[in-house]
Amino acid sequence: MSDIPAPAPTRVAFPPNWPMRIGFAVLALYIVYASTILDITWTRFIAGFGHAERFLSRMFPPDFAPDKLALLQSGMIESLQIAVLATIFGVALSLPLGLAAARNLCPAPLAWTSRTLIALFRTFHPVIVAILFVKAVGFGALAGVLALIIASMGFLSKLIGEAVEEMSMKQMEAVRATGAPFLSVVVMGVMPQVLPRFIGFSAYQLDSNLRNSALVGLVGGGGIGATLFTAFQRFDYDFVLTIVLTIIAIVMVGEILSGWVRRLFQ
Repeated sequence: MSDIPAPAPTRVAFPPNWPMRIGFAVLALYIVYASTILDITWTRFIAGFGHAERFLSRMFPPDFAPDKLALLQSGMIESLQIAVLATIFGVALSLPLGLAAARNLCPAPLAWTSRTLIALFRTFHPVIVAILFVKAVGFGALAGVLALIIASMGFLSKLIGEAVEEMSMKQMEAVRATGAPFLSVVVMGVMPQVLPRFIGFSAYQLDSNLRNSALVGLVGGGGIGATLFTAFQRFDYDFVLTIVLTIIAIVMVGEILSGWVRRLFQ
């Protein structure tokens, strides 16, 4: 018998991943199928450039007439008021709901009930919620404020609950060891750890509500969105550009301010 060892089996450096290949092939076939069902064609895409060119040509130059600026000012002020009110009430309601959703702080039945409520708030886009409130309370700023409060609660409560679950339990246990009641445990053991993140979340939500206030106005929630929708209906595209530029400027200022607030409390 020979003492020569048998050759080692040849290894493939990068073996083919057939499940992944099959998955990508199925995804590609579905994309083609969905495109045909939805009538997404290259001809329509190319034709869209011509329509966009004519549309944009009617938007320039932007209209800064005094009567239009008065409408713009009233719409933007109302949008800012909607965003601020929705953020204030949303933050105030999100804090207890987020604390109740933390499984390391509250009993399981309360935590899961709160999480179910948060998931319900996060299910629908603010525009859909605004449509429901417009049907319930009528057109105007109230519907927009209520819709953005629901959106704020869905976002902030989830983040607050996750922040509480990720915090260190040592500080909270130390407060509990002194015999302090539950409210004191929350104030002295929980809030000092999550307060910086909570302030950062709130500043981001204000920035988000500034953007969404224009969206809810398109469906009757008041603010600059209503002015924008009216300008579209009148084919007043040069005033549409003025409104869009103003919204961009306000959102950029809000982004700068929210970033400054987040850095201040980090």
